[in-house]
Amino acid sequence: MIECGLLLTPWAARKEEKCLRHSENEMDVQGRMLVALLFGLLWAVPCWGQAPVDSGDREAFLPQSALSDVEFTTVSSYRGPGNNDSRGNKELPILLWWSAGLFPHFPGDTERIDCARSSCLVTRNRKVQLYRRTSTIIFYGTDFRAYEAPLPRLSHQAWALFHEESPMNNYVLSHTPGIRLFNYTATFRRESDYPLTLQWLPSLEYLLAPPSVSLPEKNRWRRAGLAPVLYMQSHCDVPSDRDRYVQELMKYIEVDSYGKCLNNKPLPERLEDTGTATGEDGQFMSFVARYKFHLALENGLCPDYMTEKLWRPMHQGCVPVYRGSSSVADWLPNDRSAVLIDDFPSPRKLAEHLRALDSDDAEYTRFLEYKDPRRVTNGRLLERLENREWGVNDMSKPNYLNGFECFVCDQENRRLAAERAHRRNPGQHPPPEPRMANSSHMGCPLPAPGYGSIDNVPPNDGWLQMWPQDYWQSLDQAQGLSSLIQHNESDPGLLWHHIQELAVKRAGGH
Repeated sequence: MIECGLLLTPWAARKEEKCLRHSENEMDVQGRMLVALLFGLLWAVPCWGQAPVDSGDREAFLPQSALSDVEFTTVSSYRGPGNNDSRGNKELPILLWWSAGLFPHFPGDTERIDCARSSCLVTRNRKVQLYRRTSTIIFYGTDFRAYEAPLPRLSHQAWALFHEESPMNNYVLSHTPGIRLFNYTATFRRESDYPLTLQWLPSLEYLLAPPSVSLPEKNRWRRAGLAPVLYMQSHCDVPSDRDRYVQELMKYIEVDSYGKCLNNKPLPERLEDTGTATGEDGQFMSFVARYKFHLALENGLCPDYMTEKLWRPMHQGCVPVYRGSSSVADWLPNDRSAVLIDDFPSPRKLAEHLRALDSDDAEYTRFLEYKDPRRVTNGRLLERLENREWGVNDMSKPNYLNGFECFVCDQENRRLAAERAHRRNPGQHPPPEPRMANSSHMGCPLPAPGYGSIDNVPPNDGWLQMWPQDYWQSLDQAQGLSSLIQHNESDPGLLWHHIQELAVKRAGGH
């Protein structure tokens, strides 16, 4: 299916849907997003677009009478120095937030955004889905379900994806047929259109903070009976299968495990509230900072997917023992600031290394040298922190929700202007280049056992029965949705029929 200035390639299909699972840090994510939205009320979001259209182009945005049912409100908003967009609200392209709960504006459900060089209307009111002026639908990846997709997909409409959470929340997006449905992306992958790679790292200063607990104090806690290694997880059944690895590691080194997963020590009663752990409560932070090493294993494995599990121990002056992003070394402050699990052939070898560091203060201290800014040698990290346009709890910069919204507004105004110019004078103005996301914008791998070969995992193992199946069933759904769009279907409930038809074709029947 070819769209005006947009390219969609049809694909095929597979089986049944599983309920999407919320991430283990859902409370933290919601809290951070609420802060981001509040900041958005106080800051006008810059973006870069095009000059406003002239009066002769206004027929491209003729309002339908149904638009009168939507209240297009405005608030005092900053207009960028290059924004000369004089169009009225009823002439602007509309961006529809399909995931209404993520709509980054209060109050109401519709807003005008005046970015640095262009303007749009944004709304969470689904009544505008089929409007001609609705140029883009923005989806939150965790909430994107193939069987609830807005169909038919109109030929003039772009789809935009915002997904900063774990790959486990929606493996549809990790398959090429799924990610290629989108024309604009904001994900944790650096290759996405609007990268959110360092979303969990507020600033360089966060890393440079002095250790919360000195090494002599940590050694005193060690002599008092504290294990060298901390593990704190309460979300146990995850794609990375981290508990399987940690359980094997525990055979060779002492690990204090306080969460529900592999628990061997009770948390102090005052710290049992999970909100305390996710919110960086002072008492909680002081408690975990006593440990020399923190097992920092993400719930899902994917390039550039790094969360507070990595950055929080470093902020506290502890050494993360990390597994998650295969590209994590690209983002560490120097080449000796974390112990990477995948650098060791076995849990036994990793344990030997940790025991050696535990008994050698000089070697252990080398892992904290990045606390001196002169020892932060990773130019990529410094450049990204310096130049990213969005901030984390930083009122001097827009939040990433509003930033992505304006990025899409900019791109759509450019596209629409290029289409109008091409219609007027095809010989002088080429049509806009099609754009489509690809697997590098998400592309997370098939879940594998946390330790050992999959051939050695018992058939009745809970992880085996859940995550590999979920991964492949997500491919079914991605291919099924692509088939629905290819056939211009308007009922997403036909997804299962298309999946079945494609399965029959793959099996050789027609």
